[in-house]
Amino acid sequence: MCTLLLSYRQHEQFPLLIAANRDEFHQRPTRSLHWWEDKPHILGGRDEQEGGTWFGITRHGRLAALTNFRIFPLLDSAPSRGELVSRFLDGSQEPQEFYTWLQQHGQAYNGFNMLFGSADHLWFYSNRGGFEGPLPPGLHGLSNASLNEAWPKVVDSRRHFADLFSRPETLSEEEVFEALGKRQQYADHLLPDTGVGLEKERGLSALFIDLPGYGTRCSWYLKVSHRGEVELSERTYLPPSEQRESFQLKPGKED
Repeated sequence: MCTLLLSYRQHEQFPLLIAANRDEFHQRPTRSLHWWEDKPHILGGRDEQEGGTWFGITRHGRLAALTNFRIFPLLDSAPSRGELVSRFLDGSQEPQEFYTWLQQHGQAYNGFNMLFGSADHLWFYSNRGGFEGPLPPGLHGLSNASLNEAWPKVVDSRRHFADLFSRPETLSEEEVFEALGKRQQYADHLLPDTGVGLEKERGLSALFIDLPGYGTRCSWYLKVSHRGEVELSERTYLPPSEQRESFQLKPGKED
C-alpha cells in the first residue's frame, strides 16, 4: 500500500513531479532504488519476494507506479500486483494497448490502481472501479482507494503539495521528504471503513504509517524536466539509507 502525490503537465518546465510513500510489511524482503541487473534499462526498487516493483522508470522514459486497493477478501491464488509494473516497464506496448490488456486481465489480481505511460502521456487504471483512461493534467492524489478519493491524508496532502509543487525549480528533496513524513492520525468520524477495524484504520490514516510490523518503508521523489532530465531520490527507513539517480532520457524505444 502506498500514497502518491503527482503534478502532471502543470508546469511547462517540469511536466511530471511525483512524491510518494511506499508502505509494506517490515518482514517482506526489498531492495532499494537501483538499476536492475537482469533488466539494466529499469530503475526502481524491487520486491525480492516476487520480483516485481511498486514503481520504476526506464532510460527511454517508460514509467509505472502501483498502489493496492484496500478491499477484502484477498485471493491467495492471485498473481503479484508488482508484476504488472515490471511488465509495462519491460514491454513495448503503447499505454493505450496496455490499458486494453489491463481491462482484459486485471480482474485476475487483487485490488490495485496503476499509473503508467511517460512523463507527458500518462494513463490510469483501477480494477476496482472509479476513474480510468488518459490522466487529465493537474494535481492528483492516490492512496488505497480511487484516484483523488477524499481520504483525509489525500485531501490534506494534495493541499500541501499544491503549494510545494507550485515552485518545482526551488523545491528540495528534503522539503518533499519532510512533507511525506507527516504522522498525523485523523479523527474517527473522518476515517473510511475498509474492513480492517477501527484501530488499524487510525494507524493507516497517517501519510507516514508506523504500526507494529507494518509501515512506510521508503519515500521517493521523481522530477522530470521538459528536456528529458530525470532526477529520482529515495529515502529508505528499514534500514536507513538514501539513493539518488539522475540521467537523460534516451529518444526512441527500449533496446
